[in-house]
Amino acid sequence: MGRNTRKRRTPLANKAIAASAALALGGGGLIWANYYASAHETSNNAWGNQTKAAGAQTATISCPDVGQKLTNVPNQARNEVAGELANLDRQITDAYQRLATTRDAQARDASFVQNSILQPLKDRRQAVLDRIKLEITRAGGTAPGNLNVLASCTGTPANQTTNGGQQQNGGQQQNGGQQQAGGQQQGGQQQNGGQQQNGGQQQNGGQQQNIGGQAGNGPVAADFVDITKVQPNVAAKPQKTGNASTGTFTTRCGVNANKNHNTDNVIVAPGVTNGAHHLHDYVGNQKVNAFSSNNTFLQGGTSCQNGNDLSSYYWPVVRIQDGSQDFDQNADGGGKEGNVGKILTPVQAQIKYVGSPTSKVVAMPQFLRIITGDAKTTTNGLANANAHWSCTGFENKVQLTTQYPICPQGSKVVRTFAFQSCWDGQNIDSANHRTHVAFADANGNCQNGFKAIPQLTMRLVYNITPPTIQNGQVKNAFAVDGFPEQLHKPATDHDDFISVTKNGLANKIASCINRGQNCA
Repeated sequence: MGRNTRKRRTPLANKAIAASAALALGGGGLIWANYYASAHETSNNAWGNQTKAAGAQTATISCPDVGQKLTNVPNQARNEVAGELANLDRQITDAYQRLATTRDAQARDASFVQNSILQPLKDRRQAVLDRIKLEITRAGGTAPGNLNVLASCTGTPANQTTNGGQQQNGGQQQNGGQQQAGGQQQGGQQQNGGQQQNGGQQQNGGQQQNIGGQAGNGPVAADFVDITKVQPNVAAKPQKTGNASTGTFTTRCGVNANKNHNTDNVIVAPGVTNGAHHLHDYVGNQKVNAFSSNNTFLQGGTSCQNGNDLSSYYWPVVRIQDGSQDFDQNADGGGKEGNVGKILTPVQAQIKYVGSPTSKVVAMPQFLRIITGDAKTTTNGLANANAHWSCTGFENKVQLTTQYPICPQGSKVVRTFAFQSCWDGQNIDSANHRTHVAFADANGNCQNGFKAIPQLTMRLVYNITPPTIQNGQVKNAFAVDGFPEQLHKPATDHDDFISVTKNGLANKIASCINRGQNCA
């Protein structure tokens, strides 16, 4: 890339007054701008604890997620397109800064946001979309015909930033409803155990109240539920056929006790520092950052006991919001972007590959990339959500997607991931990082000519003192790291994987599963 999208972005905290940046990867997302009367402001950084004036207001800008719409980008154009998507991110950042630092002008002129922020942003986005179309067509591809409609962004009150507007309480949980995770059934009907509130509290007479969380961007009390009060919602597993692959392969890679962290995402934003805008735990491959390549992975070493497993397994960290801070409280992806509190290391991280209930599996191809879940469900809705939260002793009965569990004393918090288990047989990645893999259907079958591969499942266990709800407020909350505009919603949980093996390990994993053995 010859453009400046690969350069480190200047921290917004150095430019905006009492402002917080929300950068949504792929050119989409909601931008938060918090305005405070200076006489009542106290803060160590843009996301620190603040005493908010009575006249505080919060505004958002919602921009369509361009990256999700680009499903057919020629390989030779993908780096250029990724750079242009990063340009969209930077434009959203600039618009946010403008929004955060022009509160007086906005108060004097009701049309200021539209005329001075949204319209110029649309014009700049249109120029980038035109370049994206040019890069795709230059490489022999066909750009989506409706790409131009993604140029416009809208201003939205914070209370309207719902969790995608798709989740009905007690409704059917989408995505991978029949997927297995370490032998446990995921999905089924999602019971919310109470009314889910998304986007914070309602405005009163134009006064926006605190939307919860140590950084003022969530979570809120309604994001938590006492798991003992949730009805069982785990559906039955698909019935196995005579051709099922019933074995398992466990790889032991530790819990990131050595604190291998960064805020990059080499799958979605190669070459972009802080491309994830939140902090990841890494186990397995030890040389993963925005600038890693397939050759780098092969030289990376591993935290796994099996030295032939050089795969990278990474997920957003969980933090306890008890007033404490961590090493990144003044860093990009950390406190500067609303990810605050003490980072929790899992007490257990189980990584297991399981088979298909209806067929044998083929070996995973070298360098296969898979992302499961969606870090931006507040923007994109729940179509790609695949978060599962539970407690030890309840995993076979209750799995939550849109709420965090409050576990009883003696029970630990559990995050479970069941990755897509069907592969198109050709590609190790796709333009939107989704269409080359898929979930099996309700009966466990791969569709559209896709092949069954070993299904990666992960189970992360945490020691967490149960939060309490007092007067509608959550005390000592815990939350997953995320984009600041996503309000630390449980549904934004996600997991990333790059398959890297040597000495025939990928074939050994598939063979073990197909033989019905339990290997490690």
